[in-house]
Amino acid sequence: MNETARRIDSIRDRIRQAAARSGRNPGEIAIVAVTKTVTVDRILPAINAGIRLLGENYIQEAMEKIGSLPDQLVAWHFIGHLQSKKVKYAVRHFDLIHSVDSLKLAREIDKEAAKAGKVQRILIQVNIAEEATKSGISADDTLELVREAGRCEHLQIEGLMTMPPFFDDPARARPFFRALSELKDRVQAAGIPNVIMKELSMGMTGDLEAAVEEGATMVRIGTAIFGERL
Repeated sequence: MNETARRIDSIRDRIRQAAARSGRNPGEIAIVAVTKTVTVDRILPAINAGIRLLGENYIQEAMEKIGSLPDQLVAWHFIGHLQSKKVKYAVRHFDLIHSVDSLKLAREIDKEAAKAGKVQRILIQVNIAEEATKSGISADDTLELVREAGRCEHLQIEGLMTMPPFFDDPARARPFFRALSELKDRVQAAGIPNVIMKELSMGMTGDLEAAVEEGATMVRIGTAIFGERL
């Protein structure tokens, strides 16, 4: 077993333990391998070890990698800030966009998805801690954004995403994960057409246990798989 496979096994074990503590099925939690700055030759061992979801932050970098991995059985997720001028490329190449944070962006994605003849799966990015340096809609405005974006015929809203503040103690991120989970429940209870609140994209290498225990269905893992960024 190579080093990448060992690292992925370790992550899966951490997920299993966190799921057991919270009475969850670990099969409900997917690993999105964050491949920002990671070369194709380093991504391949992760795919060979069973990784099937790859998360990218930048469109141009992603397109180069997608073109180099045409036959791999993977789905690509866009997890970075999405500029309107790059929407057509995101719709063309990504199965799921995690970072929709405005009605303007949602409508642009809807327009490009209509042109592409697809229904684009998206998550709404929530700035749960209301940090000035981070993207995302406020928790108070999320329900209205979901309600309006849900009217777009070529969008499928599948859940929420967040990035909590960074803490040396991962346990301090827990209240933010819990707040997102509770927000998901409120949105789901609203019964908005064309909205399926099934995904919570939250948790990274340092705080994935707290995220899983609070309901994450996707954890975005980079460093623990590929090591420190080059």
